[in-house]
Amino acid sequence: MKKFKEFDIPFVGLKQGKHQFDFEINKKFFDAFEFEEFNDANVHVDLVLDKKSSMLELTFKSKGTVNVYCDLSNEPYDQEIKGKLHLLVKFGDEYNDENEEVLIIPHGEYQINVAQYIYEMIVLSVPNKRIHPGVKDGTLSTEILEKLEAFQPKEEKENNDGETDPRWDQLKKLLTDK
Repeated sequence: MKKFKEFDIPFVGLKQGKHQFDFEINKKFFDAFEFEEFNDANVHVDLVLDKKSSMLELTFKSKGTVNVYCDLSNEPYDQEIKGKLHLLVKFGDEYNDENEEVLIIPHGEYQINVAQYIYEMIVLSVPNKRIHPGVKDGTLSTEILEKLEAFQPKEEKENNDGETDPRWDQLKKLLTDK
């Protein structure tokens, strides 16, 4: 965890009450986690640490953009993200992070590293289905979208005289002749 040293928060010297920390997250941060789904990242994270006599309350808020590939067109675009995470840090006999909302650290600890929590909050803030805004409003024109449009199922066309295909009429009879 030496590469995340700037995310260490020494809480022993802090007075009780709220303390503000700010982090700027970029592509290097995700490269350190070997996470390659983002082409680029520009996320601002606000962390409020509320130190109490027996525990710490951490509130993370993130806002920014990550550059990802569209699931439909495979075109890169900037996806706006916003995230929030609340974490309680209690003191116990040994380290325990099994509960995602409560972290237990040994009594002798003097700092906490928040890099993993920031990473998870940002990654989980990205929508499961990533669609380029140009696909939604119809302004993006790519070869892939044209192919998808060409292969899209068409509505059933009726003959010029208003009759349907006689083969379908025979099949529809099977439904009504019970």
